[in-house]
Amino acid sequence: MLKLALRNILRHKVRTAMTLAVIVFGIVGLILSGGFVNDMLFQLAESIIRSQSGHLQVLRVGYFAKGGRSPDQYLIDHPDELRESVAKLPLVDDVMLRMSFSGLLNNGRSDWPIIGEGVEPDREARLGTQLQIIAGRQLSPTDPYGILLGEGVARTLKLKPGDTATVLLNAAEGALNTQEFNVVGVFQSFSKDFDARAVRIPLSAAQELVGSPRANSVVVSLKVTADTERIAASLRNRLASQDLEIRTWEELNDFYSSTAALYERQFGVLQGIILAMVLLSVGNSVNMSVFERTGEFGTMMALGNNRLRIFQLVVTENFLLGAVGSTLGVVVGTALALGISAIGIPMPPPPNSNIGYTATIRVVPSVLAIAFAVGMVATVSAAIFPASRVARTPVSDALRQNH
Repeated sequence: MLKLALRNILRHKVRTAMTLAVIVFGIVGLILSGGFVNDMLFQLAESIIRSQSGHLQVLRVGYFAKGGRSPDQYLIDHPDELRESVAKLPLVDDVMLRMSFSGLLNNGRSDWPIIGEGVEPDREARLGTQLQIIAGRQLSPTDPYGILLGEGVARTLKLKPGDTATVLLNAAEGALNTQEFNVVGVFQSFSKDFDARAVRIPLSAAQELVGSPRANSVVVSLKVTADTERIAASLRNRLASQDLEIRTWEELNDFYSSTAALYERQFGVLQGIILAMVLLSVGNSVNMSVFERTGEFGTMMALGNNRLRIFQLVVTENFLLGAVGSTLGVVVGTALALGISAIGIPMPPPPNSNIGYTATIRVVPSVLAIAFAVGMVATVSAAIFPASRVARTPVSDALRQNH
């Protein structure tokens, strides 16, 4: 059966080449579009992780839902001991403490509402590889009263590295507290909204301002992002008896989840379009081939071949076409993806961002498998109706096609 099907395919080389071209084109389109979407989501995830949230955060229960307005009411007791405990877990790269606060930043002429973080400069510098310093430099441990401003904050208050600014906030006991800081740098993250309100100061200065030696969050950086859920589950088991909750970077960033769901739906629609395109194109080719060979099939049935064998022969021919076309499509698509990735695709800043990036086409095994499956399903499905129709044709009617 396979030998006969292969000979039949090779009889019409031009038609077979055109059918294979349609299959290859569809599969290459799926691989390139799927690889582009996966790369975009990967780069967005790394930007979020490496500029803001880290992979995981350990918080007081209720802080994620209500702590934004009153972070001083959701402080973690003994944060250094918690940090040491988390750091012992395998696959953890680093653990750092943060103190959140909100208040006003004054440049001597006007005030601007801010959302601030007290951070450990050396550890944050290792995590924040996606946080771009556009003026000045990063905070360092030698800046006890240094401040790093978001690009929007610096532009609004007309501040630059070397200037001084005053932070005004309510301390933990309700008293008003102020501290003057030296501007050491201006940063950009992936989010324009974040940059419009965010500032960072050393953790010790934030604790002094708030009037507490504690912290709001323990930020965990992992060696591999794919291990996030596994480490989160381990932490939840370990800290189950404490008044703490663990949030992954996806839970902390609704924007990413919404964006991922949108692009996954768009890719699903594209898969359906390409499936229909390949199905219709191959179906047209199969219909023409079966119609031209009706007399041949009639002769086969007259010589004793049953209708099931005729049906199997047509489907087998398309199965071979699908296997060859899908394999070629995966090979060509992978080669193109690697070639394009070596050059890179310059991309403008995404919505709500100031930073452009260089996109690539990621070669993702699941996308390759889906593309191969789409090619096979479309090609084989295209043969079912023509094969069943010719198999039901009476022998006498089929034989007349020989004349």
